[in-house]
Amino acid sequence: MRLFGLLLFFCVSILFAQAQPSITISGKIIDKETGEPLIFASIGIKGTSLGTVSNKIGEFDFHIPAEHKNGRMVISMLGYESMEALIQNLMGRDTLIFRLNKAVKVLDEVIIKDSLSGGDIVSIAISRIEQNYPMTPFMLDGFYRDIKKVGGIYSSLLEAAVKIYDEDYKEPRNKIRLRERVALIEVRKSLGYNNKFAQYFDQKNLLEELLLHNTVRYRQFSDEALFFDSFKRQKTSFYNGRRVHVVALRSDDYFLKMYIGVNNYAIIRLEYERVYPADWVVKKKNSIFSRYVSDKKVIDFKEFQGKMYLNYMNLTSKINWYNEKSGDLKFETELYQELLINKVYTEPDERIASSRKMRRYGLQYQDQRYNKEFWDNYNVIKETPLDQEIVRDLEKSGGLDEQFDY
Repeated sequence: MRLFGLLLFFCVSILFAQAQPSITISGKIIDKETGEPLIFASIGIKGTSLGTVSNKIGEFDFHIPAEHKNGRMVISMLGYESMEALIQNLMGRDTLIFRLNKAVKVLDEVIIKDSLSGGDIVSIAISRIEQNYPMTPFMLDGFYRDIKKVGGIYSSLLEAAVKIYDEDYKEPRNKIRLRERVALIEVRKSLGYNNKFAQYFDQKNLLEELLLHNTVRYRQFSDEALFFDSFKRQKTSFYNGRRVHVVALRSDDYFLKMYIGVNNYAIIRLEYERVYPADWVVKKKNSIFSRYVSDKKVIDFKEFQGKMYLNYMNLTSKINWYNEKSGDLKFETELYQELLINKVYTEPDERIASSRKMRRYGLQYQDQRYNKEFWDNYNVIKETPLDQEIVRDLEKSGGLDEQFDY
């Protein structure tokens, strides 16, 4: 009887733990002095890899598993002092305002005397990628979103919850072949993926294309001396209590800025913009042809257990379509993609099998039935007023929930 009672207690305890709802903390992160929103600030739980980021107006909703209610939430942003707060003290409250202090005062106390050029810093950082990034298998939980815009009107939306498996950060021999294995967990999309303008966007797997834009993972750096010589040092910044080198390169057609740890030379963040030549023809379709206009991307990493893992990345690509005979502009297209990493598993129990791996064709053809309950409790990047404009455009074909469930 005693054994039966212990087993019953154990089973009830497990069921109770599983039944506990997640905790949701809603907030807005701003500069304490100016009140300006802080975009893509990292929000996490101390000692874990769980996290999310603030949106384009500094707001976030962070869904936290109940077992972490006694933990501490940490907010981090480049150039600012980190902030910590007990999760218990934040529960049950309306949207909270978190005011971060610039790290200028801390930096003023540090005198840095070295002879390293901007190119020296970048060269050291690239040479230390295998020291600073994981060299054993790992798994990531991620949230992916892509939005398509045609002629100034939002035409389609796709969102996916994914798992991403990778062996290590060794330099790949083939830098345009995906090394990661990705499994789709949940997908939801608007009906816009079926409209007539869909043909003017690549029908390939856009998430795969985004992952290949991870400049650090795929070593997409020039090895020419001119590349390194062109970097200029900027004012040192601060992140998570540590000093950060800031280096930038500007040429006629592109701009690259990197934030690199002073102590370990880990690349923490990379910002890139490129404007393409006017004769950069992408493809022809019917009686029109397209030209690549520009790319703009941000790649952000976070440290966990002494290694740097992908935290967030976004990419905006613009392509214009022209009349083949007259050369007149017909319409503009824009593709916006972003990937947020919610959790890191440093010792995954399994790899993603070939049977579970996403296919190389468009994600819109790989979707499962819409699971509203799942999405209501999943960490996504919070909507902004701009997103509401997107929703208004998309809902011309009916409510988004109904479209997702189509």
